[in-house]
Amino acid sequence: MRGIGIDLTEVARIKKSMENPRFLSRFFGKEERALFVGAHAAERAAAHFAAKEAFGKAMGTGIRGFSLAEVQVLRDERGAPYLSFSGSAAQIVKERGLSFFCSITHTAQYAQAIVVAQEENAC
Repeated sequence: MRGIGIDLTEVARIKKSMENPRFLSRFFGKEERALFVGAHAAERAAAHFAAKEAFGKAMGTGIRGFSLAEVQVLRDERGAPYLSFSGSAAQIVKERGLSFFCSITHTAQYAQAIVVAQEENAC
């Protein structure tokens, strides 16, 4: 299986949602939430939210069978984003034998993400 997903999210919508403390804990993992600090917290959160939606599209199933908080967008040692899975999301990814590539970007108004799914043993 292979797939690609893309999503565009309005930063203002995520910023408004962040006013509710339950929003962050419902949709973002603990390690991920630690990245939402400083002047651009809403932009970062919107980009991460877009990546979660793009992940569901790349899977071809949408957001079913797992919680969005189980799909975290983290950073490697160079700052590049990658997807990390836990719980049901990790099990689904393992069963399907997939690996993922992720790219995110944002402006003050919009955040966008692209996620590509690839079979782990594919060339």
